[in-house]
Amino acid sequence: MKLWSNSFADSNLIPGEFAFAVIDATTHVALSGNRNPHLSWSEVPAEMQSFVLICHDKDAPSQGDDVNKEGREVPASLPRVDFFHWVLIDIPVTQRGIEAGSHSRSVTPRGKPGPMVPMVSGSMQHGLNDYTSWFAGDPAMHGNYYGYDGPCPPWNDSIVHHYIFTLYALDVPRLHVNGKLTGPAVRAAMQSHILTQASLTGLYALNPRLAK
Repeated sequence: MKLWSNSFADSNLIPGEFAFAVIDATTHVALSGNRNPHLSWSEVPAEMQSFVLICHDKDAPSQGDDVNKEGREVPASLPRVDFFHWVLIDIPVTQRGIEAGSHSRSVTPRGKPGPMVPMVSGSMQHGLNDYTSWFAGDPAMHGNYYGYDGPCPPWNDSIVHHYIFTLYALDVPRLHVNGKLTGPAVRAAMQSHILTQASLTGLYALNPRLAK
């Protein structure tokens, strides 16, 4: 199976329009277009019955002590964890792509609604991304963040972050997930149903020293 994007090339920078935030010279960061990127795929298994799409940042800091703090930098040596930016399940077997901006066109304070995908036919479902927990203590932003929300790594991180878009071809038409529809829950639910998978990686940083 092959996966590609017209929005960015594999192992290259993701344009700011597809990010949650961009660099701002005065305030470090400013909210951006937050559009979902274009994705297309081909050479799928004949026996498959649905797709799952997951986008995660594999470089999220495991501790927040230094995150976005003046005069400090998140060290490269800090252990990193996954941060889920997009979970989409029950994508129809006939579908071969997702248009740019079709699932997200802006930053939505308190999160976009879900799990059903609005304005799209069929029974696709958006999972909760990890901005749900990130903004849990923010009175202006807390809520359930369904669907796509793009990159927003710490503006003082010492490494470029890797955003991995992975498409899974499954042997079931609908994926049953126990509990909340989150990245880890979806990963666990589909383990015995994956026929094949394909990935695409985009890079992003908000540290001006790295974003060149």
